[in-house]
Amino acid sequence: MLRTRTPLSRRIAVGSAVLGAAALLPVGAAPATAAPPTGSRQQEYAAAAAEYGVPDSVLLAVSYLESRWDTNAGAPSTSGGFGPMHLTDHAYVRSLRTDAPGHGEDRRGDDSRPARSAPHGAPSRTASTRDTDASPTTPAVGAQTLDTAAALTGNAESTLRTDPAANIRGGAALLAAYQRELGGPTGRASDPAAWYGAVARYAGSDRADAAAAFADEVYRTLAEGASRITDDGHRVSLPAHPGLVPERSWLDRLGLPRPPRPDGVECPRGISCEWIPAPYEQFGDGDYGNHDLSNRPARQKIEYIVIHDTEGSWDTTLRLVQDPTYVSWHYSLRSADGHIAQHVRGKDVAWHAGNWYVNAKAIGLEHEGFAAEGTWYTEAMYRTSAKLVRYLADRYDIPLDRHHIIGHDNVPGILPGNVAGMHWDPGPYWDWSHYFDLLRAPFRNTAGPHGGLVTIDPDLATNRPAFTGCETPGVPCPSRGSSAVILRSAPAHDAPLVNDIALRPDGSPNTMHISDHGARAAAGQTYAVADRRGDWTAIWYLGQKAWFHNPATNPTAKWSVGLVATPKPGRASIPVYGRAYPEADAYPAGVPVQAVTPLQYTLAAGQRYAVGNVLPSEYYRATTFDGSSPGDWTVIRGDMRYVQIQFGHRIMYVNRDDVVLLPSWFGAPR
Repeated sequence: MLRTRTPLSRRIAVGSAVLGAAALLPVGAAPATAAPPTGSRQQEYAAAAAEYGVPDSVLLAVSYLESRWDTNAGAPSTSGGFGPMHLTDHAYVRSLRTDAPGHGEDRRGDDSRPARSAPHGAPSRTASTRDTDASPTTPAVGAQTLDTAAALTGNAESTLRTDPAANIRGGAALLAAYQRELGGPTGRASDPAAWYGAVARYAGSDRADAAAAFADEVYRTLAEGASRITDDGHRVSLPAHPGLVPERSWLDRLGLPRPPRPDGVECPRGISCEWIPAPYEQFGDGDYGNHDLSNRPARQKIEYIVIHDTEGSWDTTLRLVQDPTYVSWHYSLRSADGHIAQHVRGKDVAWHAGNWYVNAKAIGLEHEGFAAEGTWYTEAMYRTSAKLVRYLADRYDIPLDRHHIIGHDNVPGILPGNVAGMHWDPGPYWDWSHYFDLLRAPFRNTAGPHGGLVTIDPDLATNRPAFTGCETPGVPCPSRGSSAVILRSAPAHDAPLVNDIALRPDGSPNTMHISDHGARAAAGQTYAVADRRGDWTAIWYLGQKAWFHNPATNPTAKWSVGLVATPKPGRASIPVYGRAYPEADAYPAGVPVQAVTPLQYTLAAGQRYAVGNVLPSEYYRATTFDGSSPGDWTVIRGDMRYVQIQFGHRIMYVNRDDVVLLPSWFGAPR
């Protein structure tokens, strides 16, 4: 978080269209299906397609890539798009509140180098200020389709925002208008392959490769098909069209610029990616920014990919990362179309996670969006992000699990005084389960109820915690699906939430305020089972039993197996750390020792925590611009080893010599 002309050949036509018996279908077309029930969401798509002359399959596939057919209760996306068709309004984006970057946290996360309390030249922003740096005369990417849709349909903009049927009509009208402007064939029975240009334009991209990447993903969805129940309870289906090949030559008629792909940009082929470097500069008095040079993975293995959200617009994000006195991250991802900008090479260390040990071993991805503004992340950005993460995981040999693909909210504080100020993005509305489906690493049951571990995985549509403070402190947030389950001190819905001593040293329970993450666990995170009573399951969490509702009829977790860490016999409790630094004897002469300082938590005898990794103790020394300080640009390694555990909402570390590692089923509750 900061604080995103070749001749047309005949292809396959409409799949889910409701066509008359006399309709002439292109060769190879899928047969018409029975008419969907009147008043159903499927019928609303069919009616809009018929009214505006758009193939049903094209309309459904575009909508799926924007919203997965969800309504999101009329709330906008992180790029200001409304409804199933993501009709956009740039004026809304510019009015969004932007929290102050950093919350006072040192994003470098290294107490060996003094942190600046406020970045030189960075904007002074508070929670009440607005992200208004974008010029009102310069349209943002994907902006202002809502008013055009209103003009085309005759519906009021307010209706298009909140009425799903009207919104779908608006999207169909836009697609039809784009197709007419391009001179393409129109009509509900027209060849879907010939709609590639209109689909590409729908993303609102400012460059040809981004528009093409969006359109290619739409046509991938069209080829593979999809079916799901929307967030408001409607079954919608798009039959697969496996033989459909889009006519990509229609993209040329959009006249979008085609910037060359930069040499060496570290992105997978098939997605749009540009190089916008974060500057590495000196300011005087030994100060420099906004990242550190290294030679990873040869110098140090990359263990983590950290998922952030920007808490600002795409323009703001790019402006800040190009400020040498600010902080940095490796990639930014744009909400409207999933376009990517890379800023720091994978070999170098960006300043993004607030923990130097994690930074030195991580790659940071900033997603345009807001964790608590009542907005939602677009499917286009989810998909591009997943492609990038798969590429990076393969390149750097990073496992695709939640021990290694983590949110900024999972990064521990380096010292006791840092814990409370750590960030909590991408927040409880990031859909981790869907994201890992896109990563092709879905959460699954790998054991029965006695396996000893649970992997959190609630149903996003029905799991709607009553958070407060999304817009105004104390005011309930809109009812929205969440990937987080709420943890209580006893197996009852009215029991107090558990306590996070770092957030509330007086022992009082945590709250349901949106940023108060000390009593929640997120999808994909794995915990050791502490107890079970009826529909409730307890996990070991921050040194205590934490209960969550997990009924067999609607489970909110998967049963799994693995290793657990527990204190060695004879140890009443052991310390827990926020970084895995070496012992003092490992440091060469002239290099200040980084203290191995426990956090305020302890792990008591009898408690068990899921193991994510066994790691060497390492400290990457980088305190000067040119590496001139003793020991700079080297990795200091000690004899100590650490075990990464899922201790609370955040990962933490324990000394390998303090714990026994056991199979999770050994001694698990029955």
